[in-house]
Amino acid sequence: MKYLGHRVLASAVIAAGLWMWTPAMQAQYDRPATAPAPKGTSTKKKQKKPVEQSPAATGQGASSSVPGSNAAAPDAGAAGQAGAGQAEPAQAGPELGGPDANSGAIAIPRMVKPETAPPPPPPVNRFRNPPGLSHLSLNVSAPLVNVDVGVLLEKSHQFVPNLQKDNFEVFENGVPQKITHFEQVEAPITAVLLLEFAQTNYDFIYDMKNAAYTFANEMQPHDEVAVVTYAMHTNILTDFTDSKQRVMDALNSMVIPTWDETDMFDALYTTLDRLARVKGRKYIILVSSGLNSFSKLTLDQVLRKIRQTPDVTIFSISTGHYARIMAEGGGFGPFGGMSSMQEITFLQGDNELRTFARMTGGEYFAPRFETEMPDIFRQINEAIRNKYELSYTPTDQKKDGTYRHIQVRLVNDEGQPLVIVDKKHHRPLKYEVIAKQGYKAPLPVQ
Repeated sequence: MKYLGHRVLASAVIAAGLWMWTPAMQAQYDRPATAPAPKGTSTKKKQKKPVEQSPAATGQGASSSVPGSNAAAPDAGAAGQAGAGQAEPAQAGPELGGPDANSGAIAIPRMVKPETAPPPPPPVNRFRNPPGLSHLSLNVSAPLVNVDVGVLLEKSHQFVPNLQKDNFEVFENGVPQKITHFEQVEAPITAVLLLEFAQTNYDFIYDMKNAAYTFANEMQPHDEVAVVTYAMHTNILTDFTDSKQRVMDALNSMVIPTWDETDMFDALYTTLDRLARVKGRKYIILVSSGLNSFSKLTLDQVLRKIRQTPDVTIFSISTGHYARIMAEGGGFGPFGGMSSMQEITFLQGDNELRTFARMTGGEYFAPRFETEMPDIFRQINEAIRNKYELSYTPTDQKKDGTYRHIQVRLVNDEGQPLVIVDKKHHRPLKYEVIAKQGYKAPLPVQ
């Protein structure tokens, strides 16, 4: 009986323990659902840890009174249920998110887009096309031909002023052209004094220096003049300058020539090549005997270079005519006179000088006496400082590189040749129209 009583007591103790543990376990694992916490707050709930009971404590409670145990159990279960049903108040997280003091949920902050400046307003179009018309671009490449024209009286070589645009007619290869620009100008000059300085004859050198000094004395303010001499080689005594004194110093440096060769073709070609890089109208005052003895270039090459060089006018002055006249009487030359071959050589040189001037719209002079020089350079100054500038767009727009001939005429209001009358004697005066003979058309690619 004693053994059976012990077994009954043990069974009662186990039953009482299970009855006390069941509400706590149910409150721990069967919690009621709660509403989700707002973003940025922690929703961690505090869990109550069950109290472990020792066997001695359990036996004391069971032996004292079973109903006492039954009364305490509901209180413990209710407390567990109340602790499980009531959630702790939510705590607000940091301003930028992240964990708070407790180990809870992590709030990811919203991505804040940087403020961007508003785009600038579109540019205001000052020029508006008509409605329905899109933007168009026009590229025009039309060559413009410039022609400097001098009108001089044949007898006095004076410039004829006050002519009007309607008094001029321009023809290109025989086809009339429309003049788009017309102006009478008087402007400073840009000129090169190209002088033959060789051991030929003192009379030739004397005529050359006389012509060079006369031209230098006619220099005006803002004129640009360069001095170049040639014999066997070309030598620049002074570059372009507006100082009359520097030009005089360059002329004074010519004392004794060192070569007796006269390479006129090489010297003229080199001068034209250098002037091609100078903008505006240029002039070459070529003072020479016309003889060419040792040039590497030919006459055809020089003429081709003249056609290809724009805006250049050549004035040619032949030297040594007094000595040549004296030689015809037997006082010149190694044999007491000038042979027929020498005479032909000089005549050929004169023709070349005349051709250079005529092709470029200049003039050719052959003075025999020293007193003619001032009048010659007065005429040159009249021609190069007073002129008519004409411009036209050719009707033939082909870029074929061909040489095109130009002809300028003077007409009256009725289209007839213009007649200039001397107001004093009431008689017609002969005049000469000086202009370049033509130009070379451009190529497609230059």
